[in-house]
Amino acid sequence: MENSDTVSVTQQLPPFTTKLKNFIIGTVSIVFGVTFLEYYFDSRAAIHKYFVTPVLRNVTDAETSHKFAIWVAKWGFCPKDRLSDDEKLAVRAWGKKFSNPIGLAAGFDKHGEAIDSLFDLGFAVINRYGFNSVGHKMVELQLRDRLRRYLYHSAKLHPRTTASLLTSSPDGASLSDALGINRSLKDDKLLGINLGKNKSSDPESVDDYVKGVKSLGPYADLLVINVSSPNTPGLRGLQRKDIFEKLLNEVIIARDSLSGSRPALLVKIAPDLSDDELDDIADAAMKSGVDGIIVSNTTISRPNSLYSDSSLASETGGLSGPPLKPLALKSLRKIYQRTNGELILVGCGGISNAKDALEYARAGATLVQLYTSFAYDGVGKVREIKDGILSELKDKKWTDVIGEQWKN
Repeated sequence: MENSDTVSVTQQLPPFTTKLKNFIIGTVSIVFGVTFLEYYFDSRAAIHKYFVTPVLRNVTDAETSHKFAIWVAKWGFCPKDRLSDDEKLAVRAWGKKFSNPIGLAAGFDKHGEAIDSLFDLGFAVINRYGFNSVGHKMVELQLRDRLRRYLYHSAKLHPRTTASLLTSSPDGASLSDALGINRSLKDDKLLGINLGKNKSSDPESVDDYVKGVKSLGPYADLLVINVSSPNTPGLRGLQRKDIFEKLLNEVIIARDSLSGSRPALLVKIAPDLSDDELDDIADAAMKSGVDGIIVSNTTISRPNSLYSDSSLASETGGLSGPPLKPLALKSLRKIYQRTNGELILVGCGGISNAKDALEYARAGATLVQLYTSFAYDGVGKVREIKDGILSELKDKKWTDVIGEQWKN
C-alpha cells in the first residue's frame, strides 16, 4: 500500500520541462511588468501622448477626462519627469529661483488635490484654485493636510520641533519660515494660488479677493488676482481703470498684513483689451507696486482661423490654444513697452512648443505658462518643451533671451 501511494504521488509531480516553462513564463511576466511600470512612470514615454491621451479624448467627455486625470495625479499614479533641469533654464523672479520657466496655467487643479504630482511632471510654477472650486475653506484644509504630511515625513527638523508644529496646525507661512523653504515645499519651484470672485457677489466688490488673500496667502509663493475669466459674469469689468486701481490697492494691503514672508502678488488680464486699456492696466500695476502681470487669460473673440464647426465656435466661454497666441503676444508686447521692462511678466496663451515659449521670452516674458497643449499632448509636454528650448538656445541661457527683441 505504501509503495502504491508513493508511486501515485510521484506520478502527479510535474515533469522538469513543465517546471522550467512555468519558471520562464513567471520570470518574463515579472520582468515585463516591472519594465512596463518603469516605462509608464516616465513622462517621456510615447504611450502617454500617442495612446493614453487620445483614448481619454475619444472614449469620454472632457470633464470626465479632467476628473480622471486629477484622480490619477492625486493618488500618485501619475508619471514623473525623471531628468534634472539644465542650469541654462534657470531664472530668478521675486527673489526666488526657478529651475525652469515653464508653469501650468490656472484651472487644472481646481481644488488643490494634485499639487505634488504636477510638480513631479516638471512644472516650476503651478497656479491653481481655478473657477468652479470648492472654495477657500476646503482648499485651505487641503493645503494644511499637505503640510502635515510633509512634516510627518520630514527629517529636516528636530523631532520635538516637528511634534510641536504638528500639534499647532501650522499654516504655510510658519512652516516655510521654520524650515527656510518655499511654500511649494519644493526646491526651485513655486506654488501659485489663483484667486477669483463669486458670480453672486457685487460686480464692483473686491471683498472676495481680500478674503482669498488673507485665507490662502499663507500657503502661496505667488498669489494671482484673476480679473479676466470670461466665465464669471461681470468679472472682466474689474479691469476698468478706477475699479482696477482700487482692487490692487486693497489686495496689496491685505497681502502686506500677512505674517512671515509675503507671497508675490500678480494680476491676470484678458487678451481682448484695447491699447488704451492695456496702458491703464500697466500704469495702475506700476503705481500700486504689484509684483507682476500674467498675459493673458482666454479670449472671448473668435478668430477666422478657427477650424471648429461654427456651432461649436460660437459657444459661450473662453477660447484657448494656438488661436489665442497672437492676441496674448500683442498684449504682452504692449505691456512690456509701457512698463519699460520693469515689471515681471508671465506669458500665457497658445504655447505648444519651444519656439512658442521662446517667442514669449523674446517679447519680454520672464516665465511662461501652458494648459491646452498639456491637456492635448499629455504628461510629457513639459519635458518636450524644456528639451526643445535647450536645443533652440544653443550656447545661450533662457535669461539671455528675455526681452531680446527690444534690445536690437
